[in-house]
Amino acid sequence: MSLIEPTLTRPIESAAYQGPLDWRMLVQWLQDDGVITAQEAERTVARCSAAESVQLPLVRLANVGVQGAQSGRPLDIETLTQYLARRSGLAYLRIDPLRVDVGRVGEVMSASYAERHKVLPVQVTSKEVVIATAEPFITDWVGEVERQARRSVRCVVANPLDIKRFTAEFFALAKSVRAAEKAGGAASAASFEQLVELGKTNKQLDANDQGVVKVVDWLWQYAFDQRASDIHLEPRREQGVIRFRIDGVLHPVYQMPMGVHNAIISRIKLLGRMDVVEKRRPQDGRIKTRNPRGDEVEMRLSTLPTAFGEKLVMRIFDPDNAVKDLDALGFTPHDAQRWEQLVKRPHGIILVTGPTGSGKTTTLYSTLKRVATEEVNVSTVEDPIEMIEPSFNQTQVQPQLDFTFAEGLRALMRQDPDVIMVGEIRDLQTADMAVQAALTGHLVFSTLHTNDTPSAVTRLMELGVPPYLINATLLGVLAQRLVRTLCRQCRQLDEAASPEALAELIRPWKLNGGYRAYRHVGCVDCRMTGFRGRMGLYELLTVSEALKNQIHQSPSIDALRRQAVQDGMRPLRLAGALRVAEGLTTLDEVIAATPPLD
Repeated sequence: MSLIEPTLTRPIESAAYQGPLDWRMLVQWLQDDGVITAQEAERTVARCSAAESVQLPLVRLANVGVQGAQSGRPLDIETLTQYLARRSGLAYLRIDPLRVDVGRVGEVMSASYAERHKVLPVQVTSKEVVIATAEPFITDWVGEVERQARRSVRCVVANPLDIKRFTAEFFALAKSVRAAEKAGGAASAASFEQLVELGKTNKQLDANDQGVVKVVDWLWQYAFDQRASDIHLEPRREQGVIRFRIDGVLHPVYQMPMGVHNAIISRIKLLGRMDVVEKRRPQDGRIKTRNPRGDEVEMRLSTLPTAFGEKLVMRIFDPDNAVKDLDALGFTPHDAQRWEQLVKRPHGIILVTGPTGSGKTTTLYSTLKRVATEEVNVSTVEDPIEMIEPSFNQTQVQPQLDFTFAEGLRALMRQDPDVIMVGEIRDLQTADMAVQAALTGHLVFSTLHTNDTPSAVTRLMELGVPPYLINATLLGVLAQRLVRTLCRQCRQLDEAASPEALAELIRPWKLNGGYRAYRHVGCVDCRMTGFRGRMGLYELLTVSEALKNQIHQSPSIDALRRQAVQDGMRPLRLAGALRVAEGLTTLDEVIAATPPLD
């Protein structure tokens, strides 16, 4: 890996030095190599000599704020670590915990040995062990580790703070998993591919076992640190797999024995007030916890029986992402203005469409949060309640009690609501109640599963809603998709990108204005993916008088779409093309996420 900032004025020769790193020597090297000036070196020596410190040299110089000769800015610890790697002739590594096989870390050395030598195994293969160190000139431990591991050792230089943090986390996790496995043996739950193995213990691992508790706590903290939106606990034939969804892409995190995997699921089900014993049918639950910053985080739980046991998915609703303003959601000024006008209407139905995981909930919650003032009564019927919001009156449907969306809506009508949100219109009964609510002076928000906005009209008619009632109540339909946004740290101008390719994609539409296409590269901040974060693409259909004339017993989708475009609708692919031209995402992302223009 190369330096993030060009702090070096000339090539560096590896230092012929052995022993612990000394801050005075490090300052001298920085001066000799032109990274800092002689005046800055004197200032640093004077400041550091004034008091003794047990801090590592890199940490101490970073805290003092040594200024680079070229940039004039203080050198942070990552830049100093990269410099040390060049000085020592070793590779630099930014530790990505998702790329470390945590289960094998404990095979190479003990936690006390790693802490004593300030090293951390980060990769174990059949031939070598890659070990991160912040003391590259201390090598007396290498031979001992090579004999113990029976593999060659390759050293890399990493941030000493990262080494210290991950040494504690990785070894603690490995210890907890071993303790949990030891307590519960290799017992597994019901599998459709059950093997009869003689001589194995049948002792089940307790959900309250201390090892299991620690693993679950680590799992959540880890997910919050990595900006995960979903946690997947998936059973396999031999072992359980943990995966995180980050920016819409799944990343494998950890593998563990099935006994531990089942105990973790039992522990989470217990905390989510679900039936721990019931493993044959799907269940839903929720947990509220805190992230490292102390903010409350909602998690929605869903279990599903599979061939090898019970699968659990946790959807994380981070308060930073759950409620956003329209710009942060990804609305263009054109669509934001039209959406604002819609939600200010006194009564009618507004639908949000899109596939699962396209951000419909975030859009609805963000919109409702803005209209839920002291003077307005906002009530919702959801399945399940995605996130608890104090300013709403939220109700969860319970099919086992015959409390459905339609029943919930019927009850809400007697609760003097101003704005109603229905989780999803799935059947004629719910659609009829939504129409009745709109006709009696309420503003109704709901979701519908369709590919685009004109299809929502025909979908309502397929459910059995008459055209005249659609004309009387429907205000607008918002279709949306999520695309990954380019990492601002590493994106580069795409010289090969041609406006002609973009123009061909959105024909017959034409783009006005500038075209600055970027391509994804990859850096440590975005885990070498080139993308960091996601944004919404929107297609907003507003029901005008001209469009109402197109809604009859057998409406044409094409005619509806043409009229919607004349009324100001911009198709999803066009919205994506605008974001490509602005340099926020790539053409491939837009093509993968949006339906083609007919």
